[in-house]
Amino acid sequence: MPSRPASSDRSLRLALPATSANLGPAFDAAALALNFHLRVRAERAPDFFITAEGRDAHICSRAENHLIVTTYGEVLESENRKIAPLRLHLENEIPIGRGCGSSAAARLAGIALAVHFGHLRWKDDRIVGEASMREHHPDNASACWMGALTVARMANQVQAQVVEVKPKGKWPLLLAVPENPLSTDQARRALPYQYSRADAVTNIQNSMLLLSAFANGRPDLLPAALEDRIHQPYRAPLCPLLPALKELTGESGIFGAALSGAGPSVLVFLDPKVPAKRVKQRIAAHLAKRRLAAELILTDIAMHGGRDGVDWKKHHGGKR
Repeated sequence: MPSRPASSDRSLRLALPATSANLGPAFDAAALALNFHLRVRAERAPDFFITAEGRDAHICSRAENHLIVTTYGEVLESENRKIAPLRLHLENEIPIGRGCGSSAAARLAGIALAVHFGHLRWKDDRIVGEASMREHHPDNASACWMGALTVARMANQVQAQVVEVKPKGKWPLLLAVPENPLSTDQARRALPYQYSRADAVTNIQNSMLLLSAFANGRPDLLPAALEDRIHQPYRAPLCPLLPALKELTGESGIFGAALSGAGPSVLVFLDPKVPAKRVKQRIAAHLAKRRLAAELILTDIAMHGGRDGVDWKKHHGGKR
């Protein structure tokens, strides 16, 4: 008769941060973890059951085609493991479909649950790689799992090479979230198939400058480092918040703005020397003057990712 699973195997808690990818010129390569989360409590149960609270709770609690549950089942099935039913409770703070990494957080939750309850001996690179393969790019997944700032590439179909960077200094942020979502597929269709050498070189230079700004605590470099020629000019018509907020670059308290992921949300980098609430009021007035509506969320960089949760470190050895 099979032994009963250990008590540590019967439940798991996860906290997966929102993420902002691309960061101007670092298209499909870099992302920041943001300090609001998808929190998951899971335990073995006779049948699957989902409850949710917080932002978009009605979406998070739908059983049909649930991204967490679907990913969980697909990973276990691919590894020839039994799919154990789970009771899930979700506390969500991440806007869905707004370029804030909601799908990466959900897929990583499903993968982490499969690793835990399926007793898979997966390390960080495999976990991030699996999520990246499903996301079709590694930036959101790497920042969500590792935290802070990550630079990532796919080493092969199922493994990602990730470098975690702890930004130096303080990096207050404001996320402007519009009411209507934008699908990643629609945002991708706006991009051209080819670029000029001049555009490619400019983006390489600006990406290197952007990484240097974070590593050396130089937010004053952001007005130049955030300039992009690969995706933002083509997505701006779909994301009207972007050109409106870029107009504020260089004003007191504002270093620059960039699309969050594929949009339509926009991430604004703030000066830590200027009170963030005052800058938020100025941004709200600027958008109102242009008849643009957005929820404005003050946040900062989350230095911890999904792998740093208490339950995960206790049961899976933490950073590996």
